[in-house]
Amino acid sequence: MERDLLPLFPLQLVLFPGTQIPLHIFEDRYKEMIGDAIAAGTEFGIVRAGERGIVNTGCTAIVERVLRRYPDGRLDILAAGRRRFEILGLNDDKAYLRGSVDFYDDDDFEPVPEETQRKAMEGFEELKELKGDEVEEPAPGHPRLSFQIAQPVEDLDFRQLLLATRSEAERMKQLAEFLSGYVSRERAIQHVREVAPRNGHGKLPVNL
Repeated sequence: MERDLLPLFPLQLVLFPGTQIPLHIFEDRYKEMIGDAIAAGTEFGIVRAGERGIVNTGCTAIVERVLRRYPDGRLDILAAGRRRFEILGLNDDKAYLRGSVDFYDDDDFEPVPEETQRKAMEGFEELKELKGDEVEEPAPGHPRLSFQIAQPVEDLDFRQLLLATRSEAERMKQLAEFLSGYVSRERAIQHVREVAPRNGHGKLPVNL
């Protein structure tokens, strides 16, 4: 039925439940979609967009705050992730895409081994040190701590994997295994960015 269709916002990002994200809304169809969501206080779905279309799992969001309204109707908003969902079908009757969805949560509640959590937190602390103050501290004891630890990870394939995983213990295991290599790669990228503008003598290159 009409009321069961979830508005979908394809973006090149992966949102996690319980995390916030600022968004700039500028396309007319999404100004309409977000306007409807604000007026009704309802959710919309954020799904990752790729070269072959959208993926079939995403996370709903709700507008927590309108940060700025522009004269031409554009919006800056702060959205917060709520529920994960799987897309069952698509509907394009409106200017923006909607979908019939099935909401899901974890179905495996195996406790997280202490060693696994320790390794995941160590990886987070290394990543935080690399990225600086922009990284928020996770809340100890949170039932979905994995999503908070993974928030500074920019690898969309890995973020999508975590979003689809229905076990906190499995997500923490994936993080513990992934973060050490990821931090090393990010450290190398940062080093290249720092030295790239200079030549072998530590001076800025000459434009010829």
